[in-house]
Amino acid sequence: MAFSNIVALAMITAGATLHAKGITDIESTSQAAEALRPVAGVLAFAIFALGVIGTGLLAIPVLAGSAGYALGEARKWPVGLEREPLQAKAFYATIAIATLIGACLNFTPINPIKALYWSAVVHGVVAVPVMAVMMLMTARRDVMGQATVPLVMRWVGWLATAVMAAAATVLIVQLFV
Repeated sequence: MAFSNIVALAMITAGATLHAKGITDIESTSQAAEALRPVAGVLAFAIFALGVIGTGLLAIPVLAGSAGYALGEARKWPVGLEREPLQAKAFYATIAIATLIGACLNFTPINPIKALYWSAVVHGVVAVPVMAVMMLMTARRDVMGQATVPLVMRWVGWLATAVMAAAATVLIVQLFV
């Protein structure tokens, strides 16, 4: 968790530095790494590379695993990393295929920086209805049993949902205006 937060802080620093310099259309990782030069000096590229590699090492198992769980649960397959591969063949195959597809994207003309940007945009927009449904579900005793979310936490959750909705709305308006 600490490592992922350090990586996120480095990425935010790079983004803020680039934006302050008026660079808003990044085409390569070297341009993004260059933003760390004022803070990291000659180590900027090494630090950025460690951040990208670390992010990949954190993200690959999470994304491939979540694809396996999502597809497996939707198809009612046996799922779970606690199962042996022969007990959950389709689940493990989904993880392997998702990882392979991700690796193959490196050999396509798809710009990875733009792909990351647009995946974050989609995630941010899709998160709003997901958060709203989760907030509705966490208040229902028939869904949560005795573990319903306390009123104060519901207010915080709805506030976070409203902030996400406002951010997504502003983004969409800016894209089309």
